[in-house]
Order: sequence, then structure tokens, then C-alpha cells
Amino acid sequence: MKIFINIDKRKTICIIHSIMRFFSFTLILLLLFYNNIECVQFLFPQDTNSNAQFVTISAVGDIMMGSDFPDPILPPSSGKHLFDNVKEHFNTNIVFGNLEGPFCIGGYTNKNIESGRTYAFRTPPEYAKNLTKAGFNCISLANNHIMDFGIKGIRTTLNILDSLKIQHSGQIGDIARFNINGLKVGLIAFSTYNNTYNILDENKAYSTIRSLSDSFDIFIVSMHAGAEGIKALHTINRFEYFYGEARGNVVRFAHKAIENGADLILGHGPHIPRAMEIYKDRLIAYSLGNFCPYGRFSLRGVASKSFILKVKLNKDGSFNSGNIVPIDIKKPGIPYIDTTIYTIKLIQKLSKEDFNGNQLRIDSNGNIFQNKSGI
Repeated sequence: MKIFINIDKRKTICIIHSIMRFFSFTLILLLLFYNNIECVQFLFPQDTNSNAQFVTISAVGDIMMGSDFPDPILPPSSGKHLFDNVKEHFNTNIVFGNLEGPFCIGGYTNKNIESGRTYAFRTPPEYAKNLTKAGFNCISLANNHIMDFGIKGIRTTLNILDSLKIQHSGQIGDIARFNINGLKVGLIAFSTYNNTYNILDENKAYSTIRSLSDSFDIFIVSMHAGAEGIKALHTINRFEYFYGEARGNVVRFAHKAIENGADLILGHGPHIPRAMEIYKDRLIAYSLGNFCPYGRFSLRGVASKSFILKVKLNKDGSFNSGNIVPIDIKKPGIPYIDTTIYTIKLIQKLSKEDFNGNQLRIDSNGNIFQNKSGI
């Protein structure tokens, strides 16, 4: 009985070896026959991290977490809950926002706030940690409020952001830098003011973008520009003014920035959402609107509607995909997810009306994609 069992085992082993030899021989023939990398990759798929091919960004507009000037209008608990309703969406490589006003104590402002058209903001330094807690790691300091309390205010703000390891840009020479999945990513922030990188000095701006973009795999440009308010809802390809102040031609600047090496344009400043456009396979968001304008900003009408822009860029900087997370800003200035999806519908409408032949498409869920056929 034991003899027969041993014979059966030997037969089984021989059969298995024969099958293995057959498949090994077949595999070799396939490799020799096709002899190309696609066949090898199919047969031996590489264990790669798919995220290494992309960089993801979450971007929001204007942030001012409360001011103690001229009179304190501040959130409870030093504002530590301001972003609780939305921070789950900040799950990307870069989380960007525009900081409207310095972090500092005391000091003096040169602004004439008695005019009723001019405001000065000063946020207590301890509020800065709310940005880190929410996930922000990149901040624009290029706007009309960052110098509200002069050199002291901006220096204090820079020191605080550095201590929190938050990258920033705005002042001349200040570039946000990241190394993400082996890709070098940079961000430069422009405004229409001389104490920052300035879009009004167009030739210098384009030259700066061109020279800097060569140092990065992906280069992002932020711009605080354009007229403000409901009357500025539509994006126009001409020079804009607000109360007589030059606010630039945002369409021309965005297009030229891309032609000179920019891969993504993030606009803010008008305090309302504006259209988006795809130009030369690069995404332009002309205004991200308000985001956390605690206590001091008007929230009438569309000024209370905003969004989180989520973008995935290919490793060459071209647009891959995106999403609009609609936001409703409730008084006195706290962002919440908007279940009415108002901003999705608004940006769908504006992007069609303002840019004829726009390749950008937005579906009812806020997903952004490129339709190169233009249909």
C-alpha cells in the first residue's frame, strides 16, 4: 500500500513540474515575441505609488480670523473652531489660502479708516495656529491688508508662519517651496501693490515667472487682483479699477503667466467667486471669493457664497482633474458646506458666459474636467 502511495506522489510531482516548465517556456516565448516594454510591464507590473505622478492642491480665498482693531471683533476660544466644518476637505499635498491682514500686537496703521471705504485688520498672533490645525501649509501674503500695520506687522507675521512651518509668498524674494513625491513645486503670490510682487509691472512680472518656473517641476501663481463686489462678478478681458484704484487685467495677466511658465493660477481679491478657465491645458480660477472673513467683511448676497477648489496636476503641471466643494459663509464669517451647491451652479454659469469656447466643464457634483473638443 505504501509503495502505491509513493508512486502516486511521484506522478503528481512530475505532473506539477511539467506544468511549471510549460508555463515558464511559454512566458519566455511571449517575452521574446513581443520584446517591448509594454509587454514586460503587463507581465510584471511595477509596484509604484500612483500619487508620485501627481500633485494635489486645495485652495481657498480670503482669510481674516477676526481683528482687535479698531475694536475687538473676535471669535470665541481664539478661533480654534473656525475651520471645523470644512477641514476634512483639506486632505491634499498643498492647502492654500490668502491671509488678509497681519498677525501682530499693537503698532500703528497709516490707513484712514474714518473714510468708511478703508479698513485695517490686526489678528492676534495666537490665532495663527488655527491655520496649522486646519491643515494649511501655504499662505499668500500679497494683498491690500498685509501691510495694515507696517513693517512690524509683516515681520511678526513672517516669523509666526515660519515657526509653524507654513510656506508663504508675497514679499519680494519670498517664494513658497515644496518637494512633493519627488517633484519640486513652487508658488509665487502677486497683488497690485508695490510692497509685493506686482502684476501692474507686467514685463517684470512675466520675467520673474519665466525665470523662477525653470527651477520647479510645477509652478503656481497666486494673484490678488480684480475689482470687488457683486458688480465685478463677471471676468472681463480689460483693465479693472475699484474706487479709482488700479486692479489690473486679470485675464491678460493669467494668460501671459501661463505662457511664461505658470501651471496653475489662483485668483482672489474680488470677495466673490468668479469664472474658471482652462488655457493651454492649465487651470485658471479667477476668484476664490471669501472663505473665513470673521466679523468685518460684507456677507450680502453672493459674497457669502464660496468654495474650496481641489485640483490634481500632472507631473508636467498640466491640469488633470478638479472639484468644487461649495461653501456657505454664515455670519459672522464661518465657512460651512453648502448643501444647496449654489457655488457649483454659479461657476458653471459664469465659466460658460465669460469664456466662449472654454474647454472647462463642471458637472452637477462639482467635478471639473477638460473637454478638448469644446463641445
